[in-house]
Amino acid sequence: MKTLNDIVNWIIQSGLLVWLFYFGFTVGKPFIESKIKHAKTAQQKELWTLLQQVSMTVVNSLVGKDMTGQAKFAEAVTQVQTYLESKGLNVDMKQVQSAVQSAYEKSTLTPTVDPTLQKAQSTKPATIPAGQAPAIDLMKGEK
Repeated sequence: MKTLNDIVNWIIQSGLLVWLFYFGFTVGKPFIESKIKHAKTAQQKELWTLLQQVSMTVVNSLVGKDMTGQAKFAEAVTQVQTYLESKGLNVDMKQVQSAVQSAYEKSTLTPTVDPTLQKAQSTKPATIPAGQAPAIDLMKGEK
């Protein structure tokens, strides 16, 4: 027992205890900071997933309403923002708008227009009824 007491007194008096605390703090601090950063990242990921799910639900609920598209968008953004605030979650308005727009584009209930399909249709030559095509002037362009 006296030996154990002598060892504890030596650790305290020599400063080894202070050095051990300092070493533990410097080694442990980056580890703890990385765990905090990971937790924040996971929380943001879950928040974004919730935001997408709520946005999709709200967009699908507004599909059949007799409103303009802009009014539906504004209503959807308002409903999503209100829901998140009621749960104590603060999300930037731009992110909510982005999530609602994404939900609109992904929804199977909303009509979509394929821009590549429109381009392909607009570059198609118009069909001319038989016998009404203008004659080709072969001499045009020669000087």
